[in-house]
Amino acid sequence: MTPQPTSATAPAQEAAVELVLDIGPVAHGGHCVGRHEGRVIFVRHAIPGEKVRVRVTEAGESAKFWRADVVEVLAASPDRVEHFWHAADSLRSWQHGHPPVGGAEFGHISLSHQRGLKSAVLAEQLKRLAGVEALPGIQGLDTVNLVEAVEGGGPASASGADATYDAGTGLGWRTRASFSVTAGGKLGMHAHRSDQVIAVREMPLASEGINRLRLWDLDFQGIERVEVAAPSNGSRPLVLLAPAPGTSPKRLNAVAAQLPDDVSVASFDPLTEEVSQLRGRTWVQESAAGHEYRVTGAGFWQIHRDAPGTLVGAVTEFLHAGGFLQPGSVVADLYAGAGLFTAPLADAVGQTGAVLSVEGSPGTSRDARKNLHGAPQVEIVQGRVERILRQKPRNFDALVLDPPRAGAGKAVVSQLVAAGPRAVAYVSCDPASFARDVGYFQQAGWSLAGLRAFDLYPHTHHLETVALLTPARGRY
Repeated sequence: MTPQPTSATAPAQEAAVELVLDIGPVAHGGHCVGRHEGRVIFVRHAIPGEKVRVRVTEAGESAKFWRADVVEVLAASPDRVEHFWHAADSLRSWQHGHPPVGGAEFGHISLSHQRGLKSAVLAEQLKRLAGVEALPGIQGLDTVNLVEAVEGGGPASASGADATYDAGTGLGWRTRASFSVTAGGKLGMHAHRSDQVIAVREMPLASEGINRLRLWDLDFQGIERVEVAAPSNGSRPLVLLAPAPGTSPKRLNAVAAQLPDDVSVASFDPLTEEVSQLRGRTWVQESAAGHEYRVTGAGFWQIHRDAPGTLVGAVTEFLHAGGFLQPGSVVADLYAGAGLFTAPLADAVGQTGAVLSVEGSPGTSRDARKNLHGAPQVEIVQGRVERILRQKPRNFDALVLDPPRAGAGKAVVSQLVAAGPRAVAYVSCDPASFARDVGYFQQAGWSLAGLRAFDLYPHTHHLETVALLTPARGRY
């Protein structure tokens, strides 16, 4: 059978091709591997070991692989559960003639098995891209579950804060969410790898601070994107509106007027990140690791309510235990954002130490200046990491590295190694770019001396890793 090219953007009735497949191992990216007549098919919404009927969503004679969604389970895995969200449930969505929304592609899998699959992906990427098969204390990465559950206990437990997150169900953890808007002005989300926007009337992964706004009841005509941030400490939420070309200020204000008075509203340009006040503040106040942080507009902040404290704890534990972080140490926080790691690093090195904070985004760097204005041991510089390190050579005890999803890359890793730190703490949200960069460090004579992985994105394929890398002369 030779499917003709199709995509998730096509109407459900057009040239649908369905196949029966035996599902093989999980792969990076939120899908599993199936095969048909020798061709690889990346299947979403399956579980290794199942037999399923799939709908081909992307194909073509010259394509190296095809993509498909599960539409019927013929032999189920014991780890399959009922999906918690109808809009993201592939089986239910295709029965109604449209693809599922993205953002909960593991929602049909038990939480413990989700972590097992994520662990398998991390181990496979490290082995394939970096040649890492074992770590100190771990004999074979593929023999253990590397991914830890996050049980909560962060700032949301404070008085007046959002305490709805349930680690047992993996729901209610998102303090930030991004939505599209349907042609009729209703809140929606995209299907995976598709321009199709599907209306939604709930967001089970979002915190109560987001869900209580009931954005799906509002009229967003004239708006292309809606971003919302509801800090877990209970401070004032912010809704950002990206207007469609030609949308008038009057229309923007009409949309803003539909929201409660205690919600800040601003417009923003996704390309320039320029934010314009409509009502209230253009920023939110976040809390983590004993510090308060101002984060402007769509500036980066970890979306899981307990991610900031979890990641800061893992980074500082690695560096403290290795003797790389103590009073008087000289450290750098690279891709520093609003200063999540910079502030606790400044606490640790004290007045006798020094922290260099480097961030490329001008707006986010301004936030860092406001957040760290009371820490004279911190120098905040806006610019590209590799350029700043060349301009400001120092004898660093440690570097903290938290790059975007694409990772640091070979040029930046070479510059980090040339800076001569005693250790690098690497925070990553993508196992493939992380493993690739670990390989670059190893080529330069460094070793992966410690690794922790956290399930900070339940019901999705994403995970967060924190690693300690050291020159080969010293292993932690």
